[in-house]
Amino acid sequence: MNLNDWLESFHIIFVVTWFAGLFYLPRLFVYAAENPEGSRIELLLVMQRRLLMITHIGGALAVGLGLTLLSIEPWHLSGAGWMHAKLALVAGLVGYHLWCARLVRVFRQGNNQRSSRWFRYFNEVPALFLVAIVILVVGKPF
Repeated sequence: MNLNDWLESFHIIFVVTWFAGLFYLPRLFVYAAENPEGSRIELLLVMQRRLLMITHIGGALAVGLGLTLLSIEPWHLSGAGWMHAKLALVAGLVGYHLWCARLVRVFRQGNNQRSSRWFRYFNEVPALFLVAIVILVVGKPF
């Protein structure tokens, strides 16, 4: 394997790590919204904080390795509308990630005002990003 293969392999590994965190962290928000008091909320707050740190690491390494790959092979950007669309979706995913980080703080401060139902819908957002990104990368439709 050459250097690009290694970089791409680890990029994919950290994308999976990032998405795992983004899939499960909002589920912890659902549970916390349903259990706002008592010992269960304390455990959920610890789980949120720890999972957020892992998600930060996965996201940072996925984005960093992706940008490294683009700098090594910048031809992906010339005439590849699919790559521009993918990068826009990744930017949206970073925004979602930052929103999750904000929500961890909201729960830690005891200021959550949203229902578990709202968080159940919020939990579906990263799946939509994943489907769109994979279709763009595999199909390269434009």
